[in-house]
Amino acid sequence: MTSGTRRILTDSRVVFGGGLLLLVLAAAAFAPWLAPHDPNEQDLLQTVLPPAWDAAGTASFPLGTDSLGRCILSRLIYGARIAVLVGTVAPIGTLLLGTAIALLAGYCGGRVDWLVSRAVDIWMSFPPIVMALILMIGLSHGLKNVILAIVVVDWTRFCRVVRGEILGLMKQDYIPAARIAGASHGRVVVFELLPGLFPILVTLFTIEIGIAIIIESVLSFVGVAMAPEIPTWGMMIADGLVTVFQQPSGLVFPMMAIIVTVLGANMLGDGLRRVLDPRLVARGAVV
Repeated sequence: MTSGTRRILTDSRVVFGGGLLLLVLAAAAFAPWLAPHDPNEQDLLQTVLPPAWDAAGTASFPLGTDSLGRCILSRLIYGARIAVLVGTVAPIGTLLLGTAIALLAGYCGGRVDWLVSRAVDIWMSFPPIVMALILMIGLSHGLKNVILAIVVVDWTRFCRVVRGEILGLMKQDYIPAARIAGASHGRVVVFELLPGLFPILVTLFTIEIGIAIIIESVLSFVGVAMAPEIPTWGMMIADGLVTVFQQPSGLVFPMMAIIVTVLGANMLGDGLRRVLDPRLVARGAVV
């Protein structure tokens, strides 16, 4: 086992954050076997039941039921599938698009950098949630459109941070040394710049997992993301608001699922940044 791998596996943030995300991933992958009921199965005689540990609860519905008698636990587990898909594919899209534009701006400099910077400033002046809502209204319900909306709205986050990192790397001696040695522009970008960007890209990617899940939850909450028959945590929060004064579990549990998932992503990103960033390692930031 290398020293880098050992640092990753022994960092408490990486272990705890990665463990939380693995639990969500396991729930999504094994949903048909873990869920006690079909997530859309309704029992109108068992509506707004409290969790099983409550005196009025029942063991067949461990976390209770919603206003239509649907199992909250089953819907939470199946909702993890949408969270995992959005939290994986959307960050990949934003990373690829934002990093590509940042490399173009930071490496070329001059007018190209100025135009990209102004475009990013203008794009980021609009609230991302509002822009995502407008895009989803113009598009239609569906996972692909939700992911597309997140990528279109949030690529600027990667672009701005990565561009700043590139400008710092371009001042290092090894970049002009590679050019003097005859390396092509493509070789400089791939073999000199990208390795230096790896720590910040990992951090931004893990942070984007939480951001993507929150955006999808907001879109689902207002009913413009997924079809009604597909359970999502945002849709569960909207349903739970209807019965919050009768039984708050329908609102509390999906909110807790979002909080735990976002916390896990942020802790994992912070831990990986501290382990992978050579500047922090050299300063003794990794314990």
